[in-house]
Amino acid sequence: MPDLPADQERARRRAEELRAEINDHNHRYYVLDDPVIADADYDRLLRELQEIESLWPDLRSADSPTQRVGAEPLATFGPVHHRVPMLSLDNAFDEQGLGDFHRRVRERLGGRIPDYVGEPKLDGLSLSISYQDGLLVAAGTRGDGTVGEDITANVRTVRSIPLRLQGREIPSFVEVRGEVVIRRRDFRALNTRRLEQGERPFANPRNAAAGSLRQLDSRITARRPLTFFTFGVGALEGTAPESHHGILERLRGWGFRVNAEVRRLRDPEACIVYYRDLLERRDQLDYDIDGVVFKVDNLADREILGFTARAPRWAIAYKLPAQEATTRVRRILPSVGRTGVITPVADLAPVEVGGVTVSRATLHNLDELRRKDVREGDTVMVRRAGDVIPEIIGVHVDARPANTEPWQMPEACPVCGSEVLRLEDEADYRCVGGLVCPAQRMGAILHFASRRAMDIDGLGEKIVEQLVRRDLVTTPADLFRLDHATVAGLERMGDKSADNLLAAIDASRETTLPRFLYALGIQNVGEVTAQRLAAHFGDLEPVMEADEEALTEVPDVGPVVARSIAHFFAEPHNREVIAALRDAGVRWPPVPVERREKESAPLEGRTFVLTGSLEAMSREQARERIEAQGGKVTGSVSRRTDYVVAGEAAGSKLDRARELGVEILDEQAFLVLLAAGEVA
Repeated sequence: MPDLPADQERARRRAEELRAEINDHNHRYYVLDDPVIADADYDRLLRELQEIESLWPDLRSADSPTQRVGAEPLATFGPVHHRVPMLSLDNAFDEQGLGDFHRRVRERLGGRIPDYVGEPKLDGLSLSISYQDGLLVAAGTRGDGTVGEDITANVRTVRSIPLRLQGREIPSFVEVRGEVVIRRRDFRALNTRRLEQGERPFANPRNAAAGSLRQLDSRITARRPLTFFTFGVGALEGTAPESHHGILERLRGWGFRVNAEVRRLRDPEACIVYYRDLLERRDQLDYDIDGVVFKVDNLADREILGFTARAPRWAIAYKLPAQEATTRVRRILPSVGRTGVITPVADLAPVEVGGVTVSRATLHNLDELRRKDVREGDTVMVRRAGDVIPEIIGVHVDARPANTEPWQMPEACPVCGSEVLRLEDEADYRCVGGLVCPAQRMGAILHFASRRAMDIDGLGEKIVEQLVRRDLVTTPADLFRLDHATVAGLERMGDKSADNLLAAIDASRETTLPRFLYALGIQNVGEVTAQRLAAHFGDLEPVMEADEEALTEVPDVGPVVARSIAHFFAEPHNREVIAALRDAGVRWPPVPVERREKESAPLEGRTFVLTGSLEAMSREQARERIEAQGGKVTGSVSRRTDYVVAGEAAGSKLDRARELGVEILDEQAFLVLLAAGEVA
C-alpha cells in the first residue's frame, strides 16, 4: 500500500485520480470485456481509495466506486414513478404476424418503408435508471409501467451501470432503459460457488437476476454477477439524436453496455434474415433470449406512428419458439454418472421443446426432486435452454393420478449392484463401487492413472476411451494385463507409442501407499488425507480393516470422511480389484507410523466453516492451520458447527450462523484462537 497523502487537499486530488482510474477499469472489465489490469492491481487501487475515504469521510462521494458494496438492509421497497411509461410490446409469433406489423407501419407512414433496428429480446428484468446532471439518482423496476419498485441501492452495486455518466452531451435529466441479466458463463460460476458453499443452486439465469435485484439487503445484490444492457431512453431533457441507433451510440458513449447483436435493418426482408440468424445462434449466445425486438429507427417516424393504450405502434417483439412445454412423467430412473453420483432422471412422454424432441429431463438430486414433488404419472412443465439438459420446472398437482407415491432412491447401484451411500451434509447419493462400476469406469481409470496418483504417463483420455469402449479394460487391474499387440492396435498408436505406454504402466507398479490410496478414488480422500492415513496406519491392511471410530483418530479425518472410507473398503467388489492389483505386482514400501496424541490437538473435535476473504491468509491456508490443530473444516453451516470464521464480504453462511446461534469469529478472534493452540 503506498503512503497516504498527508493533508486533505492532496488526498482530494489523489481520490479523484483513483476514482477516474478505477471507473475506467470497471468500464473496460464490465462493459467492454477488455481488462488491462490484473485483479490484484485493481484491488490495490480500490483499497487505497477506501483508506483515503476512511481517513477523510468528507471526500466520499455518491459516485465513488467504493459505494458499490451495498448498504444496510431495507424494510421494504418504496415506489418510483417513471416520467415516460414503460410500456409493453406487441408480439408476433410467425412471419405472417411480423408481415402484418410491417404493413401497418408502412400504411401509417404513407407507403414509405422505414429503417429498423433489430436487437435481441433479453430474458431478464427491465429497469429504468434516472440520472440528474449525469449522476445516478434513482432506479426502478417496470412495475405496472407507470410506477415500479425503488431498487436504487441494489442498482448502484451493478458494475456495468455507471454511477456518473461519462463522455460528452450529458443531459440535465435522462431515464435510461435496459435489461439486467446474468450471463450464462457467470450463472454457471455462481451456481458452482453456491454448491461449494452448501447452498441450493438457482433454477435459471432469469430467476437469479430478478431475485438478486429484489433483495432488501443490497449487499447480497453486490455479490451477484449482474450485467446491464441498455436498449433506449425514456424521458430526456437535452438534445437527442434523430434515430434510435443514434441514441444507442450516445448511451455507449455515456458508459453503458449496448448489445453487440444490435443491427440497423433496411427493410422487412432484412428483419427476417436477422431473426433467422439469431434463432440459429440462440444456444451459442452468452445470455438467454426469448425473442427479437424490431423498432422503427427514425424518431420522427415514431411520433407519426404513436401508441396504442398499452404498446408503441413502432416496435414489435418477434418471439422465438417456446423453450418450455407440458408433458407427462412416465418413469423416474436413477442415472449413475462418471463420478458415481446417482441422479434421478424423468423418462417423459416425448414433447417438442424449442424445436427439439425431449424425452428425458434431469431432476438433479433427491432433495430437489422432493422439493418439486415430482412423481411418476405427473403432468409437468419442462424447460430447455441452450445445450443444458432439459429440466422439470413445475408440476401440475391438480392433474396428479390417484395413489401416486414419492420416488425413493435405490439402496443398491442400478448398474453394478454396489452400495448407494449419502454422506452427511451432502446432497448427492453415490455408488461406492468406483473401481468396478461400468458407469464410473472411464473416470475411475483416468483418476487412477493421473499424475498425482499412479502417474502412468501417456494414458490419456483418448486412449482410455478406446480401452473402455472395446471392453479391454474394465477395472484398473486390467491395465497391467495389456500386451503390445492390443495397445499397438489402438487408434493413433504405433509400436513405439505402445512400448512407451506399457513401460509407463510397468513402472507404476512401484508406488507409495499415499499414492495408491489416492488412486483408489475414495470419496473425500484427497492427497493430504491419503498421506495422513498412510502415516497413521503404516500399510494398506490396517486401513482396510479400520472401523469408523478408528479412522476418526487420523488427523483430517472426521466422521463423514471416515464413513466414506469404511464403506468403500466394506464393498466386496472394491476389495476384489485391490487384490487383483496386488496380484499384478503393484507394491509400495511400508510407511513409518507417526501416531498423534489427542492432547497435542487443541482443536480436536471442533468444526469450522469459512466464509468471506481473510487478509492474513488464504482460505486454503486457514483450512491447513485448523486441520494442523486437529479441527475440521466443512462447507455448510449446521447445528453441529462450532465456529463460523467470517472474513470480508461474508456470504449467506454468516446469516445461517446467526439463525442457528453458532459462534462467529471475525479474523482477529480467529487468529487469537489459532495462536493459542499453536502456543499450547
